Amino acid sequence: MRALVIGSGAREHAIVHGLLADPSVTEVAAAPGNPGIAAQARCLPLADVTDADAVVGTAREFAPDLVIVGPEAPLVAGVADALREAGFAVFGPSREAAQLEGSKAFAKDVMAAADVPTARSYVATSEAEVREALDATGAPYVVKDDGLAAGKGVVVTESIDAAVDHALACFAAGGSVVVEEFLDGPEVSIFCVTDGDVIVPLAPSQDFKRIGDGDEGPNTGGMGAYSPLPWAPEGLVDEVVRRIAQPTIDEMRRRGTPFAGVLYVGLALTSAGPRVIEFNARFGDPETQVVLARLQAPLGTLLQAAAEGRLAEQPPLVWRDDFAVTVVVASEGYPRSPRTGDEISGVPEAADDRYVLHAGTARDGDGTLVSAGGRVLSAVGVGPDLPAARAAAYAVVDGIALRGSQHRTDIAKAAAEGQVIVS
Repeated sequence: MRALVIGSGAREHAIVHGLLADPSVTEVAAAPGNPGIAAQARCLPLADVTDADAVVGTAREFAPDLVIVGPEAPLVAGVADALREAGFAVFGPSREAAQLEGSKAFAKDVMAAADVPTARSYVATSEAEVREALDATGAPYVVKDDGLAAGKGVVVTESIDAAVDHALACFAAGGSVVVEEFLDGPEVSIFCVTDGDVIVPLAPSQDFKRIGDGDEGPNTGGMGAYSPLPWAPEGLVDEVVRRIAQPTIDEMRRRGTPFAGVLYVGLALTSAGPRVIEFNARFGDPETQVVLARLQAPLGTLLQAAAEGRLAEQPPLVWRDDFAVTVVVASEGYPRSPRTGDEISGVPEAADDRYVLHAGTARDGDGTLVSAGGRVLSAVGVGPDLPAARAAAYAVVDGIALRGSQHRTDIAKAAAEGQVIVS
């Protein structure tokens, strides 16, 4: 199988890494890829991943048996539709199905129709409606940009002024907002691979969205993650498939917009049980880095089966017993105004228990590796328990030199110390 991955982040690097471990995959290319991917696979030029014609042209050049669309923006832009119309097998939902991520209001409507447990919510398009909704939900206030915001469109705050300011900023950008009640309890991410009918869930993970230790500071695209979750209730994955993922997939099919790809279910394990925080229409970043680090089943075979409607034929997934932790190394100024163009050194050679996945990196005119984005690298550590996996990941981070870089020091720390409580 020849596989083409669309995207350039650490998620796409993790997917390439996983595909190369599949004996059935003979060649992997990425468009546009990044310097880390280029060290393992072929990178093809692609100026804009949301340009459907350009993506199709790149696919025709490489002639893959499977195209995997990594980021959300091209999915919402309809790139998967264009690829399918051109005759390619594609892992990723259609434009209409991707609205589960592209519009939070749409996702809430689907959840209501499918009787999926989630937070009480209100769609607002004016300051008056926002204030009325905030009064109804009470503090902590949760305000979400209705559209795509790269993981940074959500504000959770005790300040009603901050909540209103965020809503007004979303309105100024031409969008609406969703105001919803705050959900207590630890968060969990579960990826559900689906062909539009059958669902194959992957192992749960947990990510860390805020920039600073102790969950302080603004939201980011994600500063780290770990898997599995030693504190997760027994039977959680089965419950999520039964109560959340399968009803959602069935409702999408009923609407005539079947969802085939990966449904990312972001949950809060509340005192009343699992509740959906959000759906995404693609693998999450940085959770993909740790989930795929543990997957022993052939990734290419799994994703091709989903793309071709053959998931029911697939054998059960096989997982490593090890734990995996990833720590994101971000540039100075991230998430508000990240520095770029700084030299990166100290990236180690890959080993079985630790390696680096590239995100915001590039080569300058001299071939030097430099920063080219907010989240620059993901350091992945694997070990027989969480402390060992954390130690492996942080050993990699400690060896990386990047001017002004920042990272969290507490990724998976509470779980490793048995401090995560599910009420």
